[in-house]
Amino acid sequence: MNHDASLARLIAFFETLSRESVTQLPQIYTEQTFFKDPFNEVHGIAEVTRIFSHMFDQVDAPRFRITEHVLQGEQAFLSWDFLFRMKRHSAEEQCIRGATHVRFAADGRVNFHRDYWDAAEELYEKLPLLGSFMRLLKRLARK
Repeated sequence: MNHDASLARLIAFFETLSRESVTQLPQIYTEQTFFKDPFNEVHGIAEVTRIFSHMFDQVDAPRFRITEHVLQGEQAFLSWDFLFRMKRHSAEEQCIRGATHVRFAADGRVNFHRDYWDAAEELYEKLPLLGSFMRLLKRLARK
């Protein structure tokens, strides 16, 4: 099966993601989907929905910008920028750069989603106090 339309639908979903559109996840992901990122590893659409909903509680104005994508058979790889504002720490927009590997089921919905990004560099180093400590550890590791 050709998944060009599946990938286009997934990209459109992420680039227009809102608190309200999280309810559309069952149209994008299968019931038994697997999801993993640096903080979560879950099975099932209910857990994926919880993770995406929680994102809107944790940060202000979250949005994804898909910068590259590759489709091969039932698998795709997407590079992205995740843009947001920290609720407690800064009004400045932050950017996390990462990538996602997905697999599509026969019906075109995602049944596997794995995010790859460096939580230390992309998030922890940007936080007050913890960021200073993380940058120090990085400098020590380079010596």
